[in-house]
Amino acid sequence: MAAKKQTSAKATKKAKKSATRKKAAAKKSKTARKATRKASTRNRSSNGLDHSVEQFRKSLERSVTLSRDRLQDVVDDAVKRGRMTRGDAEKMISDLLNKGRRQTDSLLKELERLVQQARHEVGGRAQPVRKQATQAARRARKKLG
Repeated sequence: MAAKKQTSAKATKKAKKSATRKKAAAKKSKTARKATRKASTRNRSSNGLDHSVEQFRKSLERSVTLSRDRLQDVVDDAVKRGRMTRGDAEKMISDLLNKGRRQTDSLLKELERLVQQARHEVGGRAQPVRKQATQAARRARKKLG
């Protein structure tokens, strides 16, 4: 009889230890899942922004900047040599400048969109802290009178 009690007591201790371990493991996994979820959300928005910045960078790398004066000099030289007419040269410069302006406007719009996205992301992350600080300031003012 005493041997049975000892065996059942050992079994009970083992069961308690096992249950404690399972609870600890469940708690750790729940915490890990939350952290992973937060990190994946951060990474998704960060990756989207990184991807957009990368696309913007590629757009800049594909573009070439030429001054109007330099372009005019090259075209004037071609006209002097008889390679093209003055009318064709002026039309070509006009077309190139219009395309350049459109491209610049497009790149600026993309840049502004990226800046807005970054501001929104930063503002979203800072909002809880800002709210806590505002509440703490309110409490401090109440205490001071």
